[in-house]
Amino acid sequence: MKAFIRTIMLVAFAWVAALGIAQAQTTKLDPQNTLYLDTVYGRVVIQMRPDLAPNTVTRIKQLVRQGFYNGLKFHRVIPGFMAQTGDPKGDGTGGSGQNLKAEFSNAHFGRGTVGMARASDPDSADSQFFICLGDAGFLDGQYTVWGQVVSGMEFVDSIKAGTAENNGAVANPDIIVRMQVAADAK
Repeated sequence: MKAFIRTIMLVAFAWVAALGIAQAQTTKLDPQNTLYLDTVYGRVVIQMRPDLAPNTVTRIKQLVRQGFYNGLKFHRVIPGFMAQTGDPKGDGTGGSGQNLKAEFSNAHFGRGTVGMARASDPDSADSQFFICLGDAGFLDGQYTVWGQVVSGMEFVDSIKAGTAENNGAVANPDIIVRMQVAADAK
């Protein structure tokens, strides 16, 4: 009887696992709204959210297609909070030169959420963005959410960090090796 129950349980587990794999395979990402962010550790896949921030997503795709982000530093990384990049100066003071109007939503800033960095003016976001390393619900409704990491968070977790004491400034920071829209990937 124990062998019979064990066999039934194994069949059930295999069926549930197969169902999960089939569902994962049927959930395809839109290549026009998917980014590949390659780090020295591996590829991070970001599902962009034009439903939440259409103008921001459009601008991010423009910058990515221009190669703007390639080689830029993760200049500010605070363990358990976020990893920030997108500044051509590499110190948090630069951008592409085009501010974006805020597109706030009710989206939650959880682990893997991608949002726009900005100064105190809500409409001051430019090219800098951050990826949440943990829950950051205190940011909800105050920053533009434009994406979600769907794979590769282990590579984001590997990015060299600063400390909270120095506001996350990183000595010898890691870089974005390459960033591309999935539809354009070679």
